[in-house]
Amino acid sequence: MTQYAKDDIRSTLATAAPTTQVDPSTPIRPSQWIEFLAHDPAETAPHGSRTWIARAANLVIAYTEAKAGDVFARADQPDEYTVLMYAGSAPIRVSAPGASETVEEEAFVVVPPGDSQVEVLADGILIRLFSTVAEDLCAAALNAEAYAEPDPRCAPLVPWPDPVGGFRLRVYRLADTPISPDRFGRIFRTTTVMVNFLAEEPAPRDKHKLSPHFHDDFEQISLAVTGRFVHHIRYPWGPNSEQWRQDEHREIATPSICVIPPPTVHTTQGVGPHQQLIDIFAPPRVDFSDSGWVLNADDYPRP
Repeated sequence: MTQYAKDDIRSTLATAAPTTQVDPSTPIRPSQWIEFLAHDPAETAPHGSRTWIARAANLVIAYTEAKAGDVFARADQPDEYTVLMYAGSAPIRVSAPGASETVEEEAFVVVPPGDSQVEVLADGILIRLFSTVAEDLCAAALNAEAYAEPDPRCAPLVPWPDPVGGFRLRVYRLADTPISPDRFGRIFRTTTVMVNFLAEEPAPRDKHKLSPHFHDDFEQISLAVTGRFVHHIRYPWGPNSEQWRQDEHREIATPSICVIPPPTVHTTQGVGPHQQLIDIFAPPRVDFSDSGWVLNADDYPRP
């Protein structure tokens, strides 16, 4: 169900059927608010790069204040992972078996399974997304305890079909797909994750034009990379009043994530003079996929 205004392009989305069925009395998990710099880093690299690791039900995010010269390698990585590049990102050289590419601009980079490395060429931000198949990263997440038990309200991670032509290093540069009014943001997917690079906003969001909505059975991970945001979250009532939660209207600084659990009603409001948000979903969303908005759909088919 959505509660979008008629002039919001998401009002045209078809409602996707939930993939999980839960008893209404199943507790709703609390949201999670993680300002990375308020925590100790999970690791510090030889040249001084500091990395924070957090997770959601089906994915892990590694946020790094990267320093030139540091190399981030994965050995025997069981599935593909991604690098998210925005205006503040460090230029990198990504290497995988049989391929190497330098990326210096905004992009969605997909790294294949197996051995790979990301070399930092100059100081900046490095953001990597992994599925929870990467058990070492799950264990290192600063909020690992929140997922000691799976959330029965979240659909499990079932990979979508393999990419056309097989797994390989792929770079999708955002300059090739500018923001367009006939689609929502810039959406890319892999077999396990969907990412929406929302437009940079040069002013606070109009409080009269918010977009409260909910998802039946998947989390939304809102990654704030620039500016300040207020996340508004409302928890539906179930039959057990002892499980009810108060509404949340909390400001969060950047860099940060807010993990929004199903089936809460939620919307996010930029309140700074300039902000950018990246929305992440795992597994990929069926409704966005069926909308025709996914920019690399020819490479990554839906089930």
